[in-house]
Amino acid sequence: MPTPSVSALVAQMGEGPAPLYARVKQMIAQQIENGSWPPHHRVPSESELVSQLGFSRMTINRALRELTAEGLLVRMQGVGTFVAEPKTRSALFEVNNIADEIAARGHQHRCQVITLAEETAGSERALALDMREGQRVFHSLIVHYENGVPVQIEDRYVNALIAPDYLKQDFTLQTPYAYLSQVAPLTEGEHVVEAILAEPEECKLLQIEHGEPCLLIRRRTWSGRQPVTAARLIHPGSRHRLEGRFSK
Repeated sequence: MPTPSVSALVAQMGEGPAPLYARVKQMIAQQIENGSWPPHHRVPSESELVSQLGFSRMTINRALRELTAEGLLVRMQGVGTFVAEPKTRSALFEVNNIADEIAARGHQHRCQVITLAEETAGSERALALDMREGQRVFHSLIVHYENGVPVQIEDRYVNALIAPDYLKQDFTLQTPYAYLSQVAPLTEGEHVVEAILAEPEECKLLQIEHGEPCLLIRRRTWSGRQPVTAARLIHPGSRHRLEGRFSK
């Protein structure tokens, strides 16, 4: 049986008391829930929906924005709007290899190395890594993808004394986490989690619209008594969630 057109589905919903944007949201949600639009299915563009439904662009835009914020859709700037995979999950109280997390879900991981360089530690970096200002640090900026969709920016600073060969590694083959686990095994970690609006360049790397909420994890790790890394991990809020469990 052929899949009903978007306009036919909305017509089936009747007039009803719900605002127009809510009716559009309901129609799209139904298509996702019944499997007609599986993960990665391309949703008609705003212009296409305006043409098919006869609603205003403002109505369509609000429906798509709200569905994106609720995690049902992924809007990739310059590419289009797609049905989202169920939100990826990470353990709040653990430090894991993102490549392993993605593989455990049966998905494909790849990454793009944006920056891999030596720098000198300013006051903020020196404090985070318990070193003197002006000491050498290594800086890596990497975008991680899950099934071709960017899910994390990893902005990491590394104590050069602890991992002197860091810049020699090919992090498209092995993540920084995996490499550092070999040369400076993790004994302690610290997480600070906050909601942010990503910077324009970060939005571009994550292929999200400017103003989309993101989840920021500030992470520091130690090997023995030595601070090893200070990292900022940025996730699009519509594609990620943290989970934690504890007992008393």
